[in-house]
Amino acid sequence: MATEARIGYGTLFKSGSPLVTLAEVTSITPPGMSRDSVDASHEQSPGAWREFIAGMKDGGEVSLELNFVPGGTAAASMMAEFDLDGPDAAIQRVIEFPDGSTFSFTGILTGFEPDSPLDDKMTASSTFKVSGKPTLEQA
Repeated sequence: MATEARIGYGTLFKSGSPLVTLAEVTSITPPGMSRDSVDASHEQSPGAWREFIAGMKDGGEVSLELNFVPGGTAAASMMAEFDLDGPDAAIQRVIEFPDGSTFSFTGILTGFEPDSPLDDKMTASSTFKVSGKPTLEQA
């Protein structure tokens, strides 16, 4: 069977309402979801083995790497988001893959770290905390 693997070139990160594509993104790490396990063991657990039930789910975080352009729209957008508080800081985000599939989520910008090295291009890292359930829609 031939592989269906693809490179990530052409993947877009969109944000806001209406959705706007963030410029010069070089790498996107989609949500890393997890679920808590809750110890439900009791005095009569069979064979003295711990028993667990499923707990709360966490949508994880999304991270981006991008070319940092200090006077560009991406940098201005990130800085403006840090002025938002409470529910206003939770913004709709979409990762659009080259095949048209999308990962949609509400996310809060939790980190923006520009870097200006002496002998390389300027870059920035951004981190978004997923709030609620992320949705993967296949094309």
